[in-house]
Amino acid sequence: MAANPATCPCGTGHPLANCCGRWLDGEPAPTAEMLMRSRYSAYVLGLDAYLLATWHATTRPATLDLAMQSPKPHWLGLSVKRHENPTPDTAVVEFVARMRVGGGSAQRMHEVSRFVRDDGRWYYVDGDVT
Repeated sequence: MAANPATCPCGTGHPLANCCGRWLDGEPAPTAEMLMRSRYSAYVLGLDAYLLATWHATTRPATLDLAMQSPKPHWLGLSVKRHENPTPDTAVVEFVARMRVGGGSAQRMHEVSRFVRDDGRWYYVDGDVT
């Protein structure tokens, strides 16, 4: 399934400009789920700088270069399983991202991700891949 550049990769079916495009352009995502969806879109679109900017400083890697991944994953879709806010400034988002790497079969990445809100912005902290 090839992503139509006008359709948001995050799977909502909305146009990119009216969905994750706003967050990718710098507007703060209103929820951790929307941040997670925009981060998925950033992986699909190869937006390293956005991924680093939305990663919490306490866990952020020094660099990220998606262009250097070999073989590169071909992202097939995203399914959000749950979004919880244990406190107003923390959240958990569980999702499954589907991908194909190289010529291999489709794979699933199931992650329970943790987010925090600092100064009104949500940030990805870390996650447990199951």
